Formats: sequence, C-alpha cells, structure tokens
Amino acid sequence: MGTDRAALGQRGERQASEYLTSLGYEIIECNYRCKFGEVDIIARESGDLVFVEVKSRRSKSFGFASESVDSRKQHKLILSAQQYLIDRDLGEIDSRFDVVEVYFESGKPVQIEAIKGAFGAGY
Repeated sequence: MGTDRAALGQRGERQASEYLTSLGYEIIECNYRCKFGEVDIIARESGDLVFVEVKSRRSKSFGFASESVDSRKQHKLILSAQQYLIDRDLGEIDSRFDVVEVYFESGKPVQIEAIKGAFGAGY
C-alpha cells in the first residue's frame, strides 16, 4: 500500500512540474531534502523563489488535497525552505509557498490546480 501511495506521489510531482512549467515557472530543483524534511519542487516565478508542496489524490472524497498541508506540515516546509536558503547562500530573497493539487481518475490526471501563496512563514 505504501508503495502505491509513493508511486502516486511521484506521478503527481511529475504532473505538477509540467503544469508549473506551462504556467511560466522555472523549475530549479525537485525533492530537496534536509534534516527538517523535503520540499517537492523549488522554482522561480515572477521574481519569487517558490517552494511548492504537491498533494496527489484519487478523489475529493476526503476533502481537498491542499487541506492536508496542516500547520505541522507548513512548519516543516518553512524550516526546510530556510535551510535551502542557507545551503545555497541565497540570503534574504522574495519567496513564497505554493501548493499544487493533482487529482487522478483511472490512473490519469484529471485536474491540477496551483494555489499561489497558500501559506506564509508567519505561522
């Protein structure tokens, strides 16, 4: 079961990358890992560095995918983003956190939505 979820997540991240590219995002890095967690996608868009969390689902039966990015997950993403900035010696730059929801039906993506500025660092 875990492997199936992991495969769905990987497919969702690929779809999200393609979608974001079509919207004009420049993908910089995928699956950045550090001691605080992982950032699925790091990109540039409209002058901002964007840290993207991707959530994939087979349906909306249990709510919107973005709802699973709770305060605990947001905190981990914020710490991971701060670590990324330190690791890359980027200092203070304009950045934001986006969430991309990817919904699949019969194994095919049927809906993708990017939520810009889904949350901020002032948790």
